Amino acid sequence: MATLIIPTPLRKFTNGNAVFEASATSVNELLLALSSANAGIKKHLFDDAGELRSFIRVYVGDEDINELDGGNTKIDDGDEVIIIPAIAGGSK
Repeated sequence: MATLIIPTPLRKFTNGNAVFEASATSVNELLLALSSANAGIKKHLFDDAGELRSFIRVYVGDEDINELDGGNTKIDDGDEVIIIPAIAGGSK
């Protein structure tokens, strides 16, 4: 099973759980398993076309999936996948 680390802002959709584990062969498959198990989280991860939202970053280990094969990035049992939502801010 792969382990998915859920950031604090999304934990309200996972009953407070910080970790989700599932058997999956790709990042998208893992995120869809999370969505199936936790109602309401899918719209925060995917847009209406089913693509991962642009402000969500996902890492497999320390590799950004955008530098790999996107949502089709292959994962293996024991891999750690981390969701990192964008943080807005700054000053003028």
